[in-house]
Amino acid sequence: PPTELTPIALGDSSALAVGDPVMAVGNPLGLASTVTTGIVSALNRPVTTGDQSTQFGQQSDPVYTNAIQTNAAINPGNSGGALVNADGQLVGINSSIATAGSNSGNIGIGFAIPVNEAKAIADQLIEKGSATHAYLGVSLRDGEGKDGTATRAGALVAQVSPGTPAATAGLKDGDLIIGIKGVGVESMDSLIAHIRAEKVGNTVTLKVLRNGAAQDISVTLAAKPAS
Repeated sequence: PPTELTPIALGDSSALAVGDPVMAVGNPLGLASTVTTGIVSALNRPVTTGDQSTQFGQQSDPVYTNAIQTNAAINPGNSGGALVNADGQLVGINSSIATAGSNSGNIGIGFAIPVNEAKAIADQLIEKGSATHAYLGVSLRDGEGKDGTATRAGALVAQVSPGTPAATAGLKDGDLIIGIKGVGVESMDSLIAHIRAEKVGNTVTLKVLRNGAAQDISVTLAAKPAS
């Protein structure tokens, strides 16, 4: 490889806090080596990419990510570029923006894939040539449930597939999952993104509302079966 290229130092995206300064590097609208600045606006923001066709005409599944939200300007051409912290370390991979319409540009809401998640996938690709994602084994939809006098939003279990980690752990149809590993879950997308970020074989604790009462359920995640 060219000797003048220097690998970027990797940071720790789990150490980020809301308000931390960040910089986005990329080629927005073809303008090479553009740097924009901002802060971490939010963490664990559920972002979903829809079904897409590959260059070979195959249909890919939606991808769910608990992204870093930033107000550093991100525009078409920034995707795949670096989001770095104040020490110049890579903390995210710029991926997408929210817009006010199909013809709108940056409105200060950009998203980046946390580097810890990207590195975990890259390590698998280097070692095995493919990546395996963790699997819970439930069908989900957005839902709400009562937690005492409060109404909580979460991921509602519509169906538990037999023989899956969810079934083994005792999850039931109608359970409302409102947390994972001590982090709140308010939607189906959020839970899927959290599961996707875990390693196969990890044991996670889910906070579940069942019949109006909260309980913790530990689940050991398996590899997602081939579709």
